[in-house]
Amino acid sequence: MRIAPIHTALACAALALAAGSACAQTVYRIVGPDGKVTFSDQPPAPSSPAKVTTTNKNGSSAVNAASLPFELQEVVKRYPVTLYTGTGCSPCESARNLLVQRGVPFTERSVNTDADAEALRRISGETSLPFGTIGGQQLKGFSDVEWTQYLDAAAYPKSSVLPASYKRAPAQPLVASKAPPAAAPVAPAPAPAEPSAEPVDTSRNPRGIQF
Repeated sequence: MRIAPIHTALACAALALAAGSACAQTVYRIVGPDGKVTFSDQPPAPSSPAKVTTTNKNGSSAVNAASLPFELQEVVKRYPVTLYTGTGCSPCESARNLLVQRGVPFTERSVNTDADAEALRRISGETSLPFGTIGGQQLKGFSDVEWTQYLDAAAYPKSSVLPASYKRAPAQPLVASKAPPAAAPVAPAPAPAEPSAEPVDTSRNPRGIQF
């Protein structure tokens, strides 16, 4: 984990936060006619038959600011926080705990597949975790002091003001997995043929009476 010197980091944070999300990168998820998925910071040509979706500010999905206390609403709108985590990542746990304890609303994206890792590389330039964004500012690796200073610079409250009813959305994969193809319907087995009735011996029963 590489951490910039604190004075350099704060200067960068001040410039980035003053500029809002100007340096945030839009990532295009492009699905070609053959079903191959690629990620790019450039959209395909208008004539391309590929299907394109974009991610919002470094792959995040915005927290619903309207449901938050007034003092948080503007901060979340201007500097949304997104945390990228992986399974079994202790620094990821530390970053998550800091945000939860401080009451910072954030979106969490899990990076567990090759497709997730490739998308993260497009966003951050590498695949190391944890990775976080505060508005357009990127934080690589975790340092309690560094993350706290960036949150302070964004004017997030130093202690939680979230209502007791607030529920954080669970982590979602960075790249949505494709649903498996629907299984072909199974044709019903043919009904067994009815056994044919045996001819009745009428030699001893001339009227053909059956019991």
